[in-house]
Amino acid sequence: MSAEQDLAGAFEAAQQRVKQLTQTPSPEQLLALYSLYKQATVGDVSGARPGMLDFKGRAKYDAWSGRRGTSRTAAMTEYVQLVQKLAGEQR
Repeated sequence: MSAEQDLAGAFEAAQQRVKQLTQTPSPEQLLALYSLYKQATVGDVSGARPGMLDFKGRAKYDAWSGRRGTSRTAAMTEYVQLVQKLAGEQR
């Protein structure tokens, strides 16, 4: 099994684990999870930034936009590490 396959497996496991967290992560942590997930699965953000009244959409867009240029591998690695940190904080 290659390192990339190992990372893909860890990424999938982290996606399941994040759904089992006993406490909801902070808004900043949720945006980090969202932006890392989108960067890892879709790549750089595209499309127009949501309008002024779409606060949630703008925050998500801006968080994802901040990851522009991050490689898929780096985004997956950061996502796995963040989920591990969040799960560790809840013990």
